Amino acid sequence: MEKVIKAGLAAVLLLCLLKMPYGYYQLVRFVSMMGFGYLAYAASQRKEGNFVFVYLSLAILFQPFFKIALGRTVWNIVDVAVALFLTVSLFRQNMVDEKK
Repeated sequence: MEKVIKAGLAAVLLLCLLKMPYGYYQLVRFVSMMGFGYLAYAASQRKEGNFVFVYLSLAILFQPFFKIALGRTVWNIVDVAVALFLTVSLFRQNMVDEKK
């Protein structure tokens, strides 16, 4: 389940680089908050405190209720950085799973 969430979040964040309707960005904020919240919970179950902090921070950053105004350029950089983080995390998780 975590792999699907990470891949899905990376994809929707990269789609934010395109010119999309404002409603898409609102949906991305909500979906991202929920996805990062789940990833934080899953990391806490595995006792990975650093990842819990990272995922909770990302959930707060993307939450749709009290929007953080960073400007389109900065948000694009954040979206790409987070998508790269999720992709690297996904490959890292696959390598660990293969060793088991």
